[in-house]
Amino acid sequence: MITLTRRDLLLGFAGCLPFLAGGRPTTFAAYEAGKPGRRLGIVIHSYGLRGKDKASQFGDPLVFLEYCRTLGAAGVQTSLGARDDAYVEKIRGALRASGMYLEGIVRLPRAAADIDRFSDELRTARDCGAKVVRTVLLDSRRYETFNSLDAFRAFSEECDSRLRLAKPIAERHDVRLAVENHKDWRADDLLKIIRRADSPQIGVCLDTGNSIALLEEPHEVVEALAPLTFTTHFKDMAVAEYPQGFLLSEVPLGTGFLDLARIVKLLADQRREIRLNLEMITRDPLRVPCLSPGYWTTFADLPARHLAATLELVRRNAAKQALPQIADKGSAEQLAYEDANVRQCLTWARERL
Repeated sequence: MITLTRRDLLLGFAGCLPFLAGGRPTTFAAYEAGKPGRRLGIVIHSYGLRGKDKASQFGDPLVFLEYCRTLGAAGVQTSLGARDDAYVEKIRGALRASGMYLEGIVRLPRAAADIDRFSDELRTARDCGAKVVRTVLLDSRRYETFNSLDAFRAFSEECDSRLRLAKPIAERHDVRLAVENHKDWRADDLLKIIRRADSPQIGVCLDTGNSIALLEEPHEVVEALAPLTFTTHFKDMAVAEYPQGFLLSEVPLGTGFLDLARIVKLLADQRREIRLNLEMITRDPLRVPCLSPGYWTTFADLPARHLAATLELVRRNAAKQALPQIADKGSAEQLAYEDANVRQCLTWARERL
């Protein structure tokens, strides 16, 4: 028997609102058979290299928004911080002039002393026009962070606590918190955490590639998380073996092994109001050491079949060329390569989605 929580009922109703109101859908409307033209939003992490370059000033949301406008992006997802009324009005004016959308990025409160900061940032996001803000439960990767099962279990309890602190603030400001599957929780566990929070304002930021690192089949993850998804980190992935496990890389859309058309359809069938935000991270391949003992510290009960299935997936889809590297490039070349990757993704989406 399926048990529906209060948040399930409210989310289901909210997803129908654009159609009940007779409004034109503005998110998945472009995805129709034979009608390419998908415009993506851009996540600030797509410019992780340029963001570290002070000359770019991408830490200023207005600067980042304007640059993405020149690329033809539909919107942006970026950290806004807490801003005064004058700055908020500049953001709103830029959005009106460009027709772009805005989503925020925020860090969850970890204690009562952090609530004011969190509330100020949600209020800024709301006033700027953001309906959704992305957040994470863990900033790093699970298998690189915890050295004992006890430490991971303590983190698990902290996750529920952080969402309990965040819930009334998100509901008061009417901003949706989208928790990313950030190489911390497998899909079934993340769903349990979201459902325990039991709020229509708390859902998922669905990253289409992250969960491979936790030995999950990526298309199955999309299917599982789609019903509770508020927004996305849309990406393609490439894989290759290495002695301790496998390598995992974000690559330009259409050059990896993910079935992007299938992913978009899965999302559209469940949540037509969500947006596709490109997260094309330009970096050296990530090492997923799933054949080393330390990787399994926090996976006490994970059946071996998941390891076998993932290794088979990697071998079946192994990249025919070496995965992209940036460590051997100079800083100027890295920045140019990053920008070219983003532009290639945007062009592919317009022509193929």
